Amino acid sequence: MGITARGVGLLVAAVALLGVGFRYAYPELTVLGAAAAVAVGHALVTAAWRPRLAVERGADPDRVARGEPASMTLTVRNTGRLRAANLVAEDRCGAALVPVPLLRLRPGRDTTVRYDVPTRRRGVVPVGPLQVTRRDPLGLVAMARPYGGTVPVWVHPRIHPLRAVPTGAGRSLDGRTDSVPHGSITFDSLREYVVGDELRRVHWRTSARVGELMVRENVDTSLPRIVVVLDNRAAAHPQRVDGVAESFEAGCEAAASVVAAAVREDLPVSLLLVVPADGGPAGAGGPLDRLAAVELADAGDDVLRTSTSRLRQERLGDTLVFLTGPGGRGDLGHVGALRGAYPSVLVGVLGAAEPTPAGAAGLVVVDAADGAEFAAEWDGVRRW
Repeated sequence: MGITARGVGLLVAAVALLGVGFRYAYPELTVLGAAAAVAVGHALVTAAWRPRLAVERGADPDRVARGEPASMTLTVRNTGRLRAANLVAEDRCGAALVPVPLLRLRPGRDTTVRYDVPTRRRGVVPVGPLQVTRRDPLGLVAMARPYGGTVPVWVHPRIHPLRAVPTGAGRSLDGRTDSVPHGSITFDSLREYVVGDELRRVHWRTSARVGELMVRENVDTSLPRIVVVLDNRAAAHPQRVDGVAESFEAGCEAAASVVAAAVREDLPVSLLLVVPADGGPAGAGGPLDRLAAVELADAGDDVLRTSTSRLRQERLGDTLVFLTGPGGRGDLGHVGALRGAYPSVLVGVLGAAEPTPAGAAGLVVVDAADGAEFAAEWDGVRRW
């Protein structure tokens, strides 16, 4: 509940008139003061009335790529039985407020408003709740109440089509790493026979030696496990345009493009951040939702060193794609140390105004000004 400036002025005048009227026995002033006090009291009672409203909202669609259209449909119903609602309402859409007309909304009736959701920037746009303001006729008191919940609209990075994907690396039993075509099946291990196993998978020589049936476990080693690491350190993306690090936005687009290409080819892919995000918005799904919600974080070289150490120990795949900004060029030595754990390592430097020096940490480096240029340069890389 909030008393407006007009209400505060009238309340002060009421106190002053009542005080002077009683002190100096002026009944006229006392009557005026009492009338002002009654007006403020009536305004408080009027604004305190809570209208019964049901709010429904839906995004169409709720997940879009940056720049694609998205809209929100808001329906407000007066569920009261006695009074028509004559209210001022605004729906919050990100940082903007959208007016919602609720003039003379009769009991049982509803009104629907449809408006565009801004998708010019990557991110999660929270829409709602509906802010309903109840005012008295004199404008002395205003009370704002929220109705309904909040619906997020996920604005994903743009996806640029990539024609080339890693061919994969098959590891032989003697320790060699060979490039293999898709679809090859390689022996991995032996295990005990269980009911339901195919007899053609029984390894008879080993079974005769150990005295029980042993079956072969095969794996498809031709399917490369792609690990995409996005450098979300603020130091790696120092340039800002209107407060936005365009190199980081390009990095998000590059990460989304690699993930989408891997999914299209049915390749296992995982997305990691140099600075892990704490939780995230409710309702987050796959990697594209994570890319929509990720933000830059203030962190030093120790975080990168810890992240690369974890990648080296866990060996999450055989193809590593590390995406950073111009400020991350000086830290490529940490990435170069991963070449022993990952047969294929590629570094993308987004927002690059000049090429990375040749032979930087012995890595394959793709310099690109934005996500579209990264996609074009990616398709030109033949060394996996």
